[in-house]
Amino acid sequence: MTTRLRGLPPGRAGRMWLARRLEVATRGGELLEQKLRILLSEEQDFALRAARARTEWESAVTDLDQWTLRSAMLSGERAVRLASNGETASVHVVWRLTMGVHYPAAAECTIPSPAATAFTPDNSAVAQAARAAERVVRAGADCAVAETALGSVRAEAHATRRKLRALRERWIPRLEAAQSTLLLALDDEEHDEHVRLRWAAGPTGEREARP
Repeated sequence: MTTRLRGLPPGRAGRMWLARRLEVATRGGELLEQKLRILLSEEQDFALRAARARTEWESAVTDLDQWTLRSAMLSGERAVRLASNGETASVHVVWRLTMGVHYPAAAECTIPSPAATAFTPDNSAVAQAARAAERVVRAGADCAVAETALGSVRAEAHATRRKLRALRERWIPRLEAAQSTLLLALDDEEHDEHVRLRWAAGPTGEREARP
């Protein structure tokens, strides 16, 4: 592993440079670890919410299929088509930003009301099918929101874990290795400087240096 870092100043200035960056890197690792714990906890909550939303959506789809089939059998497919006024539902997604994650938090559905001149079914199955369709729309929107939010949180947790690993397994060890190398070099320089001073002092300096 190379211990030479770009921007590292020589001598004692380098020691301060490395100390500051080690402090920042250590603090950054602590913050990333804290963020990762929060994200993992959030991921569990979102996973549970997504599972429930998908179960509700699948149940709504099954219910709609049953009522649609029953309506077609009682009134015919044409009656089922005429029960719709041709308008479509709209969905407004509310977004939220938490811990650096931009994710959908809720879906607000607008279901068109039947027109005054809409076809009036001759049995309640068509009305039940209409209510089942509305349930499918709302449940589908909630499921999409929950699963998209879960994916966003998982992606951020993965990225945070990768950053933390890079920081602790590569960057901090490089700083520590560079610091050790620099301290050894500074010790050698101080020792050489001490020897030069003793030689420059001459015999008197040698006598004073003897125990």
